Amino acid sequence: MTAENGLKASLRDKVTDGAFRLLLTLARTLPYERRVPVAGWVISRLIAPLAGWSRRVRDNLALVCPDLPEAEVRHLVRAVADNVGRTTIELYSGREFIKRVRDLPLTGPGAEALEAAHRGGRPVILATGHFGNYDVARAALIARGYRVGALYKPMKNPLFNAHYLDTISVIGTPLFPRGQKGMGAMVKFLRSGGMLGLLMDQHMGRGEKLSFFGHPAYTATSAADLALKYGAEIIPVYGVREPDGLNFRIVTDAPIPHSDPLTMTQAINDSLERLVRDHMDQWFWIHRRWK
Repeated sequence: MTAENGLKASLRDKVTDGAFRLLLTLARTLPYERRVPVAGWVISRLIAPLAGWSRRVRDNLALVCPDLPEAEVRHLVRAVADNVGRTTIELYSGREFIKRVRDLPLTGPGAEALEAAHRGGRPVILATGHFGNYDVARAALIARGYRVGALYKPMKNPLFNAHYLDTISVIGTPLFPRGQKGMGAMVKFLRSGGMLGLLMDQHMGRGEKLSFFGHPAYTATSAADLALKYGAEIIPVYGVREPDGLNFRIVTDAPIPHSDPLTMTQAINDSLERLVRDHMDQWFWIHRRWK
């Protein structure tokens, strides 16, 4: 079987995608308020241990927060996977998810600058990370008329990638695949005064050796490079999950001052780190951030 992007799906790809689609079908039979916590439970109790996520969360915490009490580590192993599960089903809930977040106010020191850029049609890079639900701000801003595009990394499983792209397209477009194919359209969109969402918190082998949680973390300087070249503001923005597990608030940080790519990118890392330290259970500790 060959996916729409031309990549051939392996047997493992087919089995994994089939299992996910089955779980998705079952979850969608539940009302939204039950669907979200159930998805969190399934991922945290069943999927995370099998996928090796629990061990990865432990390893990451042992590296950067070695003094955490064991009870807190056990809590985070479950809570992090629970947030991943909730985020996944929220994205696959399309219009229900958008309805939930569309009217959320912008809060934080970057809110006024973001609103002013929208009114003036000026380009903005919305720097964020895999935290809370990373598509809350994009969904809310698009729903109220902002021109927001996003860079995304195609999934390795071509079958999964096809329906994932369809899913995040419901929230809004344009979407630009990472790599040369999407770069030209992305730059054109930014230069026209669009806002571009970039997830900045994954390991980039060709990135710069910067710091995250006090340890070397190779980070792409693409946000700073684009901002300096095309005169765009960089405003960190996050969808912070509320204690009830269903609702959110949109938090912005102050715009990153233009200086040089390394200084600006480190400031983005620092912004995310501050928020993660306040909400340790909401960052995707399942990623191999430090290599």
